[in-house]
Amino acid sequence: MSIIDEITRRRRSRIARLGHSMGVPIPSRRRVSLVPFGRRDGKSFYIICEVKRASPSRGVFAPGTDAVEKARHYASQGIRTLSVLTEEEHFSGSLEDIIRIKTAFPDLCVMRKDFIIDEEDLSVSFRAGADAVLLIACMHPAERLCRLHAQAVKMGLEVLFEVHDEADLQKARAVKPAITGFNSRNLASFRIDPLVPLALRGKVDWNTDAVYESGITAPEHAAVALSAGFSGMLVGEGAMRSPDLIDRIGAMQGKKWNDFWHRLYGKGKGQRPLVKVCGMTRENDARLAAELGADILGFIFAPSPRRADSSLLERLADLGVPKVGVVVQEERDDVLGESVQCLLDDGLLDAVQFHGDELPEACFRMAFPYYKAVRLGTLRDVELIGRYWCPRVLIDAFVPGKPGGTGQSISVTLIEAVRERHPLWLAGGIGTDNVGEIIRAFRPELIDASSLLEAKPGVKDEKNMRDFFRAIEKSEIVY
Repeated sequence: MSIIDEITRRRRSRIARLGHSMGVPIPSRRRVSLVPFGRRDGKSFYIICEVKRASPSRGVFAPGTDAVEKARHYASQGIRTLSVLTEEEHFSGSLEDIIRIKTAFPDLCVMRKDFIIDEEDLSVSFRAGADAVLLIACMHPAERLCRLHAQAVKMGLEVLFEVHDEADLQKARAVKPAITGFNSRNLASFRIDPLVPLALRGKVDWNTDAVYESGITAPEHAAVALSAGFSGMLVGEGAMRSPDLIDRIGAMQGKKWNDFWHRLYGKGKGQRPLVKVCGMTRENDARLAAELGADILGFIFAPSPRRADSSLLERLADLGVPKVGVVVQEERDDVLGESVQCLLDDGLLDAVQFHGDELPEACFRMAFPYYKAVRLGTLRDVELIGRYWCPRVLIDAFVPGKPGGTGQSISVTLIEAVRERHPLWLAGGIGTDNVGEIIRAFRPELIDASSLLEAKPGVKDEKNMRDFFRAIEKSEIVY
């Protein structure tokens, strides 16, 4: 049984024993005015902050939190919309929290976040003072969701309609909610993939406010949502644990963000893995890779026979494929090289691939967007992946003294160990002769090829490149 199924089962059992109010005295009629959800002016990005004491994945992390005082703190930071957890067993919440917050702050919008089951849940939410409710698509068949959504709207409640996968999106399409929450957390396993909201949002074909949900515990997580053009974001545990997080996210608004992640994932997954061709030094090679279907072009800005010249990026400015600068920084580094920084600032590079000994906390200070490459030699190295906060980590083979471009493959054991825990971005020893087998065996989300496509270091072989992409198309794997 999945986590959400267990939570729902236990909640139904509690309703049978205690009623929909869970023993909390609920007014017979609503006593406060309804407040609109978010900032619905069509311009402002809004942040929804959560009153939350525990979760199934983290346990109790904010015991004894006073809901009113937490709401007061959020309001002092300019937050106008709150999400209040009212589920008791797994989240240590209560309907009483909503009643107390709305009594103290009637001008704040409060959403009841719970596992809404039926119309009586909506009635109790409305009378307790909630201005909005969460409807979780995976909990209900489409017909019931339509009925619950229509009833909530009829009562004056706004609805954050939450989706996580294609099946949820199909249900949402039948409802066409005004506010859609795209949850990066899988409620069956409670694992987070920060790029799921981007992939799903790209398939929305109705007018809706898009809200990014879950996994925002640091400013760089918020940067992913900001760069992808979401209307708002819901910040839960991160805001509870870090009192200054909301101010730090607020300071990021208004900045122009490169939409690298949105360009890669905004249309959802295709029928094959993403393909990065790295080690570009010649204009003709870059244009050929783009013509053949490369999703990313890699340009090395580190000591290497494949080192690129910045003028090459200028000549390729018209090429629509995202371009990544590969850099090798030391642990003590906290500043990106001036030439690479200028290429980022001028829009000639779209992202940075850190391929050295960069510390997790330093990467975001140096560049955004970015992702980290981790060289794997042992199973212990696999643990390094989880230390980094970027949406994806590229794995490459470990060769002493050589940061990359060796043509060496990663062992099957290490690839499988990564694949069990993380989306697979794979580099190392990938070429025409083995790419089809690699795709069929491991179903990587991205493959990164360089040296095995070359006639000599830094010079791609045209026939090899064409054969490589032909082999990818023939892999016959549906993603």
